[in-house]
Amino acid sequence: MKRIAIIGECMIELNGAPFGTMQQAYGGDSLNTAVYMARTAGQSVEIDYISALGTDTISNGMISRWQQEGINTDYVLRDKTRQPGLYLIQLDDQGERTFLYWRNQSAARYLVRHPNFAQVELHLQTVDMVYVSGISLAVLPAEDRQQLVTLLGQLSSNGVEIAFDSNYRPALWESADEARKCYKQILSFTNLALVTDDDEETLWGDTSSQATLGRLQSTGVKKAVLKMGPKGCLYTDFTTDKPELIGTTPVETVIDTTSAGDSFNAGFLSGYLTDKTPREAALQGHQLAGTVIQHKGAIIPCYATEAMDFNIHSTASTTTTKL
Repeated sequence: MKRIAIIGECMIELNGAPFGTMQQAYGGDSLNTAVYMARTAGQSVEIDYISALGTDTISNGMISRWQQEGINTDYVLRDKTRQPGLYLIQLDDQGERTFLYWRNQSAARYLVRHPNFAQVELHLQTVDMVYVSGISLAVLPAEDRQQLVTLLGQLSSNGVEIAFDSNYRPALWESADEARKCYKQILSFTNLALVTDDDEETLWGDTSSQATLGRLQSTGVKKAVLKMGPKGCLYTDFTTDKPELIGTTPVETVIDTTSAGDSFNAGFLSGYLTDKTPREAALQGHQLAGTVIQHKGAIIPCYATEAMDFNIHSTASTTTTKL
């Protein structure tokens, strides 16, 4: 059984109209992926969530719910002086979302300087894969961010696979140059990059999938998934020269695109870590994301995923595009 450690921040989620009806939940890109991985992989993959929370009632409730999902929370550090961050989701008529955040003093922002972070460092040496996103890095103070990237590089040198979702959010970074500098460093030892075409265009100015994949290869990335929304994704192992286009089934009614990429990552990684083919893993990611965007909120009710069949084995012909 493979073990993955997912590093990041989970916040309290408010979903609804300001000064109107609000639903309270929780979410965060890395935690969303952890939850959907637990639902997809079941007992086939061990999932550790690495973060920091307060000792307040809401923090206790969040941890309890993560445990109910099957996530190991032994390395969620507790901070008596801070609480979880908060965010508000507002949706337009097409299901697209905008966010407001209150996270500058969240416990997760100070994860790396927590007195018990050394225990996390030791544990990370024992896992098969560490997953981190651009948001996981962006929320940290610059010095802490560099410390974490250095740690990830050391883990990679020792044989731990690094999976990285660029998930670029300009408002979280000091500047685009700072984000590019950080990304270049982590991509140099990334085994599996999970990136989105819109984000790559925004940060790097990429004008095509060829440009994105070429740049990722030049940084040292070994394998990459380029997510392209309703067009599907491109999977590339850079030891070969034929990226594989893996299409998805269009969703007629999109309710909320929150967590679309996070859930795709969960489906793909669950397949990747249980030895499914890249095509099977991507189809699993597409299936999960297609279900998630038909519900409101970052983490949809369990019943909506319980009925899904994740035993995907592809017999269809594979579409390949030589770039």
